[in-house]
Amino acid sequence: MSNFDTNEPSEFEHQVKRAGDLLDRTRTEIGRRVVGQGEMVRGMLTAILAGGHVLLEGVPGLAKTLAVKTLSEAVDAGFRRIQFTPDLLPADLIGTMVYRQQTGEFVPRKGPIFSNIVLADEINRAPAKVQSAMLEAMEERQVTIGENTYPLPEPFFVMATQNPIEQEGTYQLPEAQLDRFILKLTVNYPSTEDELAILRRVGIPHDIPIERVLYKSDIRRLKEVAAQITMDERIEEYIVAIVTGSRRQERAVNSFARYIEFGASPRATIYLYRCAKINALFEGRSFVIPEDVKAVAAGVLRHRIILSYEAESEELSSDDLITGLLQSVPVP
Repeated sequence: MSNFDTNEPSEFEHQVKRAGDLLDRTRTEIGRRVVGQGEMVRGMLTAILAGGHVLLEGVPGLAKTLAVKTLSEAVDAGFRRIQFTPDLLPADLIGTMVYRQQTGEFVPRKGPIFSNIVLADEINRAPAKVQSAMLEAMEERQVTIGENTYPLPEPFFVMATQNPIEQEGTYQLPEAQLDRFILKLTVNYPSTEDELAILRRVGIPHDIPIERVLYKSDIRRLKEVAAQITMDERIEEYIVAIVTGSRRQERAVNSFARYIEFGASPRATIYLYRCAKINALFEGRSFVIPEDVKAVAAGVLRHRIILSYEAESEELSSDDLITGLLQSVPVP
């Protein structure tokens, strides 16, 4: 089943409108259960269309887990939740080889990572060996069990959560693994109006039914439409200027470069390019404007910029430096 009728030819502008309407419908369906947090929901959908993974960071109780579970119900895809703990083993994640007595051979028993949408809850609580297994799955979209390698189902997305304020029993994620997340979304407290709406929903059961509105065929078609979004060469140069401006060697150009130990990699350039096109799709446009790039810049860059000691001593965050970076790069 699909929300796109590929047998009926239409103009590209019409396809963009259909795509935007479908994305709005998906967000509305998720909003039936998740109050507010529109930026988080939009970011998760952006990552799905961009073919990447998402890291959600926020204090407990902000509906991070609920949002991912609700998204999985609105999308025609398999879903598994993995609670990361300090005693988690790679086999608990990817599976292991099991001896079958009837045949006298070892056969693979696949773990919960073999799903379309994987919720890695409190991902920073797992040790290095588990993170290494996650790294292979996220980057190569495959896992190795014993001597054999098995592809993961298509599509495959990791939606990971972490608590920024709790340090006991946690491990800092390696920079190489952080770079595999297309977006890092900061989940903030709800507004007063949203919190009042949450309060008034206390008497409503949590199992509010969610209609499945986004199918795998739709995801493929949405990706195709997003890829055809037009981007002027000046916007491409603008993206490259933002990413290269985050690097330490640009000290002579940017006065705030001393606050950056390491800047964003070329992977950030690619993801910024993809996400800007998808942001234009959300807005119902068939072309990218500078505001699309600005809208997704923080999510793409905040986990790829490593702060220097000087920045930490002055209590500057990655978002502060991204704001300064966007102000310093000329807008086309």
